[in-house]
Amino acid sequence: MKLFKCQNCGQAVYFENRFCGNCSHALGFLPGAGIIAALEPAGDDAFVALTPKRPSVRYCANITHDACNWLIPLNADGDFCTACRHNRTIPDISIERNLQHWRKMEIAKHRLFYTLLAMRLPLENINDNPTHGLTFDFLAEDPSQNVKILTGHDDGVITINLNEADDALREKFRTAMGEPYRTLLGHFRHEVGHYFWDVLVRDGGRLDECREIFGDERQDYGEALKRHYAEGAPADWQEHHISTYATAHPWEDFAETWAHYLHIYDTLETAAAFGLRIQPGGAKNRALMADLTSAPAPAKSVQPLIDAWLPLTFAVNSINRSMGLADMYPFIVSPAVVKKLQFIQDIIQAGAKPAARKRGLFNRLMGAGPEQPPSQPPAPPGPPIQPPPPGPDQPPITEPPHEPSFPETPPEIPPGEPVEVPVPMRV
Repeated sequence: MKLFKCQNCGQAVYFENRFCGNCSHALGFLPGAGIIAALEPAGDDAFVALTPKRPSVRYCANITHDACNWLIPLNADGDFCTACRHNRTIPDISIERNLQHWRKMEIAKHRLFYTLLAMRLPLENINDNPTHGLTFDFLAEDPSQNVKILTGHDDGVITINLNEADDALREKFRTAMGEPYRTLLGHFRHEVGHYFWDVLVRDGGRLDECREIFGDERQDYGEALKRHYAEGAPADWQEHHISTYATAHPWEDFAETWAHYLHIYDTLETAAAFGLRIQPGGAKNRALMADLTSAPAPAKSVQPLIDAWLPLTFAVNSINRSMGLADMYPFIVSPAVVKKLQFIQDIIQAGAKPAARKRGLFNRLMGAGPEQPPSQPPAPPGPPIQPPPPGPDQPPITEPPHEPSFPETPPEIPPGEPVEVPVPMRV
């Protein structure tokens, strides 16, 4: 994520800001330009963005629920932005807990879409592609029913259990599963990896190459998960995989590696936006040094990202430990994992749509220069501006009448105990 600024006063602002804390101008994200724009009211729900072309825009209808600050053209056919148009089901937001947790989901999902747009990846929703459009169901469990909702992906539909937005429950799940890292954004990055396996690998003619690197995905998925939860990861898993869960099945290896590529990409863009240099005092090992203030030379290799990532994570992990916190990045990137990350970068580059202009770290690798940072530090987020009324095509806000029959969610299972997985749903 890069830094953003208010075009009216130059104040640095966060991606989620809805108004400038310095000059009080309304703010919104222009997905086509990849920037936060300051806005001038233009009557009713219309605004003029204070960018060079001064487009007429309005907010996504989900600003009504304080769940989105993205903008759409004033004359757009629908009422939802590039990110929210992929929602199929959201929870019953008349329940306050559901509303608060759904807002957290949207923050993570919008950060995911920022990255996918920067990478220029194809993004079809269920209207564009009824059989395999990227679609989100955010579902809340009903305490009166003995039905567990499993976070997972199935033919373009990503289902996320709303409990994952509950920090205490998510930490309980993480501890039960022995995971070093579990976040909402991590879930989104992992699950969308399954979707892009279908789009970029299966439908992109890269199956043989992918099988050579990640293994043959045709092995029984349900049996593989049973074995993983019963036996755990092999003793030498860190030599070949980025996480223990990546050892469960080639689909999970791909999705985990995809998620880590997005972790690396987005975090390095943030570090570069702040102009960070890593140069440990007294250290002579150049592998611990990185200059993130200038663009890497154009390259197809993933190695420049890795060369910058390892010093950054060593530095930030050390800072976290000084605060008594867990490591930001508690993973080992082995040579075998670098090879897998290279494959992820290759298919992203091959699948990227032509760009009208270059922006972001991914395009800096293609030779574009760095962007100028804002002139002032960001102000803390404030209350939302007055939202427009909801549009006529607001998606359903209640659960579907029939809950999907998902398998038992893994965090409910004591370590080492086998689990029945009746549905071959990639999780």
